[in-house]
Amino acid sequence: MLRSAQDDTSWMRIMQEKPKVVVSKTRRAETAAKDFAFTQADIPAASGAIASYRTKAWDAFKKQTLPDVTLEAWRRTDIHAMPLDSFKLPAEGAYKDLPSVPADLLKPLVANQHGGQIVLLPGGSKIDLDESLAKQGVIFTDLKTAQKNYPEIVARILGQTVNVEEGKFSALAGALAQNGILLYVPKNVKVEQPLHSILWGPGAGLAHISHLLVLVDEGASVTYVHESGSPNESNDALHAGIVEIKVMQGASFKFVELQSWGRHVWNFTHERIRVERDGNLDWIFGAIGSKLTKNFSELDLVGEGATGRMSGFYFTDGTQHLDHDTQQNHLAPHTTSDLLFKGALKGKSRSVWQGMIYVAKGAEKTDGYQANRNLVLEEGARADSIPGLEILADDVRCTHGATVGRMEQEPLFYLKSRGIPQKEAEKLVVEGFFDPIFQRIPFEGVRERFQEYIASKME
Repeated sequence: MLRSAQDDTSWMRIMQEKPKVVVSKTRRAETAAKDFAFTQADIPAASGAIASYRTKAWDAFKKQTLPDVTLEAWRRTDIHAMPLDSFKLPAEGAYKDLPSVPADLLKPLVANQHGGQIVLLPGGSKIDLDESLAKQGVIFTDLKTAQKNYPEIVARILGQTVNVEEGKFSALAGALAQNGILLYVPKNVKVEQPLHSILWGPGAGLAHISHLLVLVDEGASVTYVHESGSPNESNDALHAGIVEIKVMQGASFKFVELQSWGRHVWNFTHERIRVERDGNLDWIFGAIGSKLTKNFSELDLVGEGATGRMSGFYFTDGTQHLDHDTQQNHLAPHTTSDLLFKGALKGKSRSVWQGMIYVAKGAEKTDGYQANRNLVLEEGARADSIPGLEILADDVRCTHGATVGRMEQEPLFYLKSRGIPQKEAEKLVVEGFFDPIFQRIPFEGVRERFQEYIASKME
């Protein structure tokens, strides 16, 4: 069996006393000494509310210093070795002289078609949307087109969930995002075909800055898959991104987010999804790439009856370092959240998962669950798992748990006794470990691709 590192499962009825476990949901100011070489001239041109937003973000970026390990949120992730002054933004059309997107990333998600696909490239983008969806009022386009043609829709989302003053990297992405997505689904429109976007970031020394904006209006529904990746290259590269999503009253949104950045990429993201009354969110997250990742993923359940499920998997090897900081914020009564993250580790890699269920005052009848399971496959790997609760309401049900352990010998012995070689048996056990997460990915092609990634890491 897996050795339990922390497993606290209980019904909680909190009266007026302070909770025993309290971690503030407000990110602390980030502090350090050095800085990037970007200048105000790097801010993309904009007007109106978008220009004001970017000016605010730039001011926050210049004011904030880099985070260091003295801060609780960054205590297990040290970025002092990042070569800040080596990163530059890609020029317009830079993708033409860089490696192209692999064909398997461009395959349709269902059969031989999809509702729409956007490819975000260094210094450019390619957009495709089914005409029938456009006639229904669905907007699925890149950020440059969105700010020009749909500024009123952008203004309904931009800066509404992620505060650019939360940290250095949210401010960086808010000010300098060159590439991004706007997805808008009008009221009561049901999008049957999935939408797909790819952020492709080749080019050593380049900074890929992205911003995703999604608004699923009242009673609407859609499935959206966003992938980010790049080839492995010799010199370091950077990705900083923001994801802002609003799921309005009675809407339903399935969001599949997968990253396979190259081994040279420093990856930083701030992501928050806001779910209104009776809205439903299914958020599936997968990570197998990057040199170092620091990801803040937050779910805000702000309307009564809102529900959200967060499912994540990660697989590290070599010297990879992946740090995922998740938060489930119950801000209204009768809300439900369910989080399950699973990770496997090889080599001298390290994973960090920090999770928090926050229940606001007055958010009675909350039902919150979080669990993190880690499988350490080699001696030099390390997994840190830190679940937490902050509860300010009574009459709630909150459960959390975490495990860190090694591969069980009993299933290995059983498989080998049936003539399956050691390596193949280990691969089957790992696939079985991840299977509960993979079954939540709605597309067989995406599941198969990540099963191939896992197989390559097992080799």
